[in-house]
Amino acid sequence: MKPIRLLSGFLTVGMWTLMSRVLGFVRDILIAGFLGAGPVVEAFLVAFALPNMFRRFFAEGAFNTAFIPLFSKKLETGDDPQGFARDAFAGLAGVLIGFTLLAQLVMPWLVLAMAGGFAGDMRFGLAVDYGRIAFPYIPFISLAALLSGVLNATGRFAAAAAAPVLLNIILITALVVGDQMAGQSGVTDGSVHGRVLIWGVPVAGIAQLALVWIAASRAGFRIRIARPRMTPDLRRLVAIAIPAMLAGGVVQINLLVGRQVASFFDGAIAWLSYADRLYQLPLGVVGIAVGVVLLPDLSRRLAAGDDTGARGAFSRAGEVSLALTIPSAVALVVIPVPLISVLFERGAFGADDTASTAVALSIYGLGLPAFVLQKVLQPLYFAREDTRTPFQFALVAMIVNAVAAIGLAFAIGFAGAAIGTTLAAWIMVWLLARGTRPMGEVARFDSRFRTRIWRICAAAVVMGAVLWAVALVLGPLLHTPFWRYLGLAVLVAVGMAVYFGVGQMLGAFRLSEFRRALRRG
Repeated sequence: MKPIRLLSGFLTVGMWTLMSRVLGFVRDILIAGFLGAGPVVEAFLVAFALPNMFRRFFAEGAFNTAFIPLFSKKLETGDDPQGFARDAFAGLAGVLIGFTLLAQLVMPWLVLAMAGGFAGDMRFGLAVDYGRIAFPYIPFISLAALLSGVLNATGRFAAAAAAPVLLNIILITALVVGDQMAGQSGVTDGSVHGRVLIWGVPVAGIAQLALVWIAASRAGFRIRIARPRMTPDLRRLVAIAIPAMLAGGVVQINLLVGRQVASFFDGAIAWLSYADRLYQLPLGVVGIAVGVVLLPDLSRRLAAGDDTGARGAFSRAGEVSLALTIPSAVALVVIPVPLISVLFERGAFGADDTASTAVALSIYGLGLPAFVLQKVLQPLYFAREDTRTPFQFALVAMIVNAVAAIGLAFAIGFAGAAIGTTLAAWIMVWLLARGTRPMGEVARFDSRFRTRIWRICAAAVVMGAVLWAVALVLGPLLHTPFWRYLGLAVLVAVGMAVYFGVGQMLGAFRLSEFRRALRRG
């Protein structure tokens, strides 16, 4: 795969992810307007986090981390990739069905593990009820993630990247239907919205699995439900996946720590969730796209002995991801209040909610480059079937996160959870970078990256200064109904123009490279 095709793959995944995240904003804007930061929305967020947490643990994190390098190598050698995918699908399905049934029985304890502060109030009962409805999402979305790995390994990115769009379309529809039902029934406490919304989650899982199943069949991989069997290849897959699952568990413990801290502050789970949604936009568009495209590409290059090509792919992934992430991070730190107020402040979501969410957003913004760099560095390990080393690093990051989040919560409140997350992310990046030393030149950014990274940072700093000044000038407009949307649009447009203009002049990147990639995509 040539670098220009690699960039094209990033852009394909990134554009679909951007569409999903924009629809996710629409979803969260509706949730904020209908439910604010009250008990129903907090119960929904915890219940929705349960299947998403285990999805990353079983599929997109651990299982696919082990599956994609092995599957990519079988594609490279022609060693029955179809049979391997079929066996992996059957094995994962069997585990997930059993796990989902078990979760229905222990749901109260799962909710307490997620949000101990819910004990003794109405949020607990709602979260348990919602959790039982949402949990069947796990088998559907995890199997969809495996089929997405099959598609990505063969260079087909569009269908897998488009699947999350369905989730947001279905949840937006559920919110609109719920609002109509609430209006007809006269119920104003948000319970109708919450009930319809949570039922949309398993429906979305079915739709996502159907989409990628059809796409995989058209690509020649007709995966059918079969009885699980333990083959030598599957044993190898399990041996690689177990450390990755443990590492995924560590990451989820980090998230649990944050939610536990937040659950003891009224509204904090919602504030952190809305801030998370905003910084996940650039992280999803850039970081997830890089991870999805880079891992199969590195795996196939290393299997073919193409170290030079592997280094080029790694360097271009780092360059493109930071060129798009660093300015996003600067914007989140410099103008968090205008972003939150314009996007979310309406209905039940008030000015105090905006201020608290903006604090969390600016802290997350400081960690955004670290979150993306993890996506760039981890494939260097996973492509070599090394999942143990990242697990060991994740343990260290987990301890840092727990100490910082819990310790700071006593002094500064819920913001301690965001600081712990950001600090742990940078510790993880440092450990991952340090651990690549024995890999040689393949794991070293090339001279082009080293030349451009400082120019990227300089262009982002100039953009940040201009954004800060323009936000001051537009202050009254950003707080005026209707006109505030125009004010935010002006801010975004000015920021983009300044960054890409200054970056082009400094040689941080060439806009023609992005245009060529779009044409090739």
